Amino acid sequence: MKPHLVLPLLALAASMTAAAQQPAPAAPAAPAAQPAPAPRPAASPKAQAATQVAGKWAEPKPGAAPRYQDGKWITVDYSAPILRGRAEIFGKGADFGKGVSGGDPVWRAGANQTTRFKTEVPLVIGGKTIAAGEYSLFVDLKEGAWTFILSSQPALSKWDANEKKATWGATNYDPKFDVVRAPMKLVKGHLSLDQLTFSFVNMTQQGGSLALAWDTQNASVDFKVAH
Repeated sequence: MKPHLVLPLLALAASMTAAAQQPAPAAPAAPAAQPAPAPRPAASPKAQAATQVAGKWAEPKPGAAPRYQDGKWITVDYSAPILRGRAEIFGKGADFGKGVSGGDPVWRAGANQTTRFKTEVPLVIGGKTIAAGEYSLFVDLKEGAWTFILSSQPALSKWDANEKKATWGATNYDPKFDVVRAPMKLVKGHLSLDQLTFSFVNMTQQGGSLALAWDTQNASVDFKVAH
């Protein structure tokens, strides 16, 4: 090789070797993960009313603070609809109750799934004793005359258009499963309650009342522990 070509070739080779030894440029950093948006509340949030009966307060040991023992749970699980500006939600006259019942023969007393009533102790409601267990809860709405219903009819956990026996809300309701039908006490409120609410009121260890309130309507049914 001619001498005047050697130096340029050596320089080129050295340059290529140095380039090969250089670390590859770092990959651009991945964008920071964005936090998932917070879930929106359900249009009719799930709710529960709960109480305990048939228990007693006792000291677990002398001098200790009393504790509630042996109580039995009674619960109502429901979805709680909201007025969202509507007035006279139950309607009037011949149309009373039709708007909230949605064409069903009774009201689900809630929204979405069938409202469920559970008791760990036998109860007397409307003069009839019911066994401990789980029931579907409905209300038969007539202006000035509401009827509280507990039913043994099975309930769906999710909507199934092909299901004809179990209930979703009050859809498929069949009165042959009724266990209790009891008249409710009605009181017109001075305030409009925006969200349907169940609560246990005037409670003792022998019983009390289950109350529901929505808009200006307040209704309750008495019950007691069966002996």
